[in-house]
Amino acid sequence: MDVTRQFRDVDDFSPAELETVLGMATDLKERFDRGDSDDPLANRTLAMLFEKPSTRTRVSFETGMTQLGGHAIFLGPEDVGLGGREPTRDLSRTISRYADAVMVRLFDHADLEEFCAFATVPVVNGLTDLAHPCQTLADLLTIRKHLASDFDASVTWIGDGNNVARSFAVGCGMVGLDCTICTPAEYAIEESVLDRARTFDAGGSIETTTDPREAAAGADVVYTDVWVSMGEEAQREEKLAAFKSGDFQVNDALLDSGTEILHCLPAHRGEEISEPVFESDRSLVWEQAENRLHAQKGLLTFLLDAA
Repeated sequence: MDVTRQFRDVDDFSPAELETVLGMATDLKERFDRGDSDDPLANRTLAMLFEKPSTRTRVSFETGMTQLGGHAIFLGPEDVGLGGREPTRDLSRTISRYADAVMVRLFDHADLEEFCAFATVPVVNGLTDLAHPCQTLADLLTIRKHLASDFDASVTWIGDGNNVARSFAVGCGMVGLDCTICTPAEYAIEESVLDRARTFDAGGSIETTTDPREAAAGADVVYTDVWVSMGEEAQREEKLAAFKSGDFQVNDALLDSGTEILHCLPAHRGEEISEPVFESDRSLVWEQAENRLHAQKGLLTFLLDAA
């Protein structure tokens, strides 16, 4: 096990390593479905530190560790008091003495960086304000399985240039997807992130626009997320006005007949996506949600060198 390996964002891995993780995720799913499991993480423990709550993150990581023969420990805000009751660096060093790996879900990406700097075991970013790489693993697994095994497809992000969008853009660049990011100008992804996404010579493209109709035209899949993320409640009215005035809702009028839909959940039906589209046959949302489990199993097995 290489204890120096952290998964702060998707490009902490090389494209080859990313492909390895996706392949391991696929293999582990197939083996589990056959009932052919050899418990590769037996006697291993994952500590899960939650400053920010989540249904999918907690359940998928806990279930994943159980299916791999290991154990997961949930630590909520009242258990750890990150940076308050105890300095982040002290918490990191202590938990590293108990657990084989740590998953942290935090508000501030700077806290993740400090935690990683003092950890002596692999650390996984379960979400921060800047990145959500575990979601990107599930997104890519869904696209590869359902749409294009070689990632020869066009994908469009429509909505806020948030943490999910940032990691997704970089992931698309790494695997060679043709990706269009469509946001209001004032909520665009930073140029530094787009530069990272364009660094990889994988054969795809990363484009941006502020026109949802232009972005959705000809797309194999359109991906959206909530316009107002947790912790941004004070900006709600301002953000809703910007997205509604630009017609950023993903609905039937926006989509080509063959376009399919991704959404990382939870969804605000009637805001970023219409109810009919969300519940339609074109929605891959539930497969995408399930793939959080499989992708994270591949990730943990890779990080703990248990293949």
